[in-house]
Amino acid sequence: MNSSSASSANYLRNLLVAIAAIGLTIALFFSLRVQSSEVSLKAVAQSSMPLDVALANPQPTVMEFYADWCSSCQSMAADNLSLQQQYSGKINFVMLNVDNNKWLPEIDRFQVDGIPHFVFLGADNKVLGTAIGAIPRNILTENLESMLASLPLPHIRLNSGETSPFSSPRPADTTNPRDHG
Repeated sequence: MNSSSASSANYLRNLLVAIAAIGLTIALFFSLRVQSSEVSLKAVAQSSMPLDVALANPQPTVMEFYADWCSSCQSMAADNLSLQQQYSGKINFVMLNVDNNKWLPEIDRFQVDGIPHFVFLGADNKVLGTAIGAIPRNILTENLESMLASLPLPHIRLNSGETSPFSSPRPADTTNPRDHG
């Protein structure tokens, strides 16, 4: 009986080692995929134009509200970088990270409640349309081409349903009871 229980223990140990190895392999695979997406999203943000520069020049602008943790944002990163490169010098691309409180006024102004949230601005900085969620590249391209031709956007108010929920942080109440006189 001793040899059969020893062989059962060895079998169980080997099975657990195999399961752990498979689990680690799967975890490594997915962590590498997420890291490459983050790098791509960071590349898009780094190649984008600062908001004040974009609003000061006479070109149309696409603003994207995003977050590093947003899976829809990450899934669109490669297409967005490609579009930035394709329309460079013709359309401004601005990336605003919703996790940065610096952008709270813009988050409130454009009523960002899901990301990615795209705002299409004409050369006069007036809102032409919005798109929320993972938007197919061809839809974005149609809007960009219309912006360049000064035509109405074919897709004015899109909501793909594939969004990451976002609630705008509210500034802390700084009311002082002594201020009420």
